[in-house]
Amino acid sequence: MSSPMTGASTPQQPALERQIGPLQATAINMTQMCGIGPFVTIPAMVATFGGPEAMFGWIIGALLALADGLIWAELGAAMPGAGGTYIYLREAFQYRTGRLMPFLFVWSAVLFIPLIMSTGIIGLVQYLGYLIPGVSGDGGNTALGKLIGVGITLVIMAALFRKIGQIGKLTTVLFVVMLVAVFSTIIAAYSHFSAAQAFDFTPGAFGSHGTFWAGLGAGLIIAVYDYLGYNTTAYLGGEMRDPGRTIPRSIVFSILGIMSIYFLLQIGVLGSLPLDEIKASTSVASSVLEQAWGSTAAQIITALIVVAAIGSVFAGLLGGSRVPFEAARDKVFLSVFAKLHPKLNLPTAGVIAMGVITIIGSLFTLTTIINAAVATLVIIQSLAQVAAIVVLRRRQPNLQRPYRQWLYPVPTIVALVGWVYVYYSATWLSIALSLGWIVIGCVAFLVYAKAETTWPFGPKDITETFVDVRGDVTSS
Repeated sequence: MSSPMTGASTPQQPALERQIGPLQATAINMTQMCGIGPFVTIPAMVATFGGPEAMFGWIIGALLALADGLIWAELGAAMPGAGGTYIYLREAFQYRTGRLMPFLFVWSAVLFIPLIMSTGIIGLVQYLGYLIPGVSGDGGNTALGKLIGVGITLVIMAALFRKIGQIGKLTTVLFVVMLVAVFSTIIAAYSHFSAAQAFDFTPGAFGSHGTFWAGLGAGLIIAVYDYLGYNTTAYLGGEMRDPGRTIPRSIVFSILGIMSIYFLLQIGVLGSLPLDEIKASTSVASSVLEQAWGSTAAQIITALIVVAAIGSVFAGLLGGSRVPFEAARDKVFLSVFAKLHPKLNLPTAGVIAMGVITIIGSLFTLTTIINAAVATLVIIQSLAQVAAIVVLRRRQPNLQRPYRQWLYPVPTIVALVGWVYVYYSATWLSIALSLGWIVIGCVAFLVYAKAETTWPFGPKDITETFVDVRGDVTSS
């Protein structure tokens, strides 16, 4: 069913170029992870947990992200191709369900990846409201704000139409802008910092019926949303130099780095602004900056925060656009997604489709999109990859694994428990929508399988692609 995914191609077919090194890879992950996320969700995190105990939500979220990241690290290093999860599910589940699982992933990814990116657009427009009156309001972004969000998304899509080497350099620049914006906010917060205020935990918060445990589920959804992006380099596996080392390192370094930044930022905000002001703010970083350094400095750094948010959406769409590309090359998705730009060697249809869905998602509210996107992601990607690493260890023992998960299977079990809890904590509407989307996807798969005469209407056509390429065993 599959063609080799190690970056080689037939003479008639343009190939993705391996131009991204370790520094650029880590920058891509961290730029995608940070972006606007913590700047717009810190108020929600504090409100959810009920007080300063929200700071521990970031640590618990980081532990889940790290456990899951070690799954991505092993799978990405062993199978470095464009599309990430698509490849892992294709290789793991072909033995029993043919192409069903990779099909369902792509079916869902073209929805949840751009939905997550649309939250970045919603958030950056909120911060534009600090600079441009009338762009955002108490109930969300105004009609003007939504129009500006559409325009920014179109600019990002246009910026993605360039060679991957140029994109890597541009992402590094955006990464630096993100660091300047975040650390400026952190420094401003600690220049007017009250430790007594920051650590004034709600009485009884950590008791058996305390506010911390009551808010943990919803808070973990927010934290997971803010950490998403540590896997972006796995989507770009076909464009990584030395992927066996670059992908695992970029994942681990980015999670640890972002965890430290988020924790410092959360404590700093708690110690510089009153709780009620934090909970009600739509641009909490701007409030911190204005209090510390005045309105002019706040406006300048708020502009950098907006640029960092643009960088996050840019990095997310960069990685996400590669997902349907690999599936289409396998003839598991629409053939138009398999075509590369004749000069730039990028998947044109993937960039355009995900950009359009991002635009649609940006017209809704932030919390609605976060819940819907995370619920869909968990059920078809996160939980499926937990199963995939176990299946591949058993089914393909001779697969070369440049990185093997530390302390296996402990991180895998931690990830399983964490993702089940996150899914259970989502809103019932989000759970229903995610299950409904999967059911529709199963129907679409049956139509596809009937047309292609593949499982369950034909043979499974098992091909151990990455084992074969390395010459370890014969294709089964």
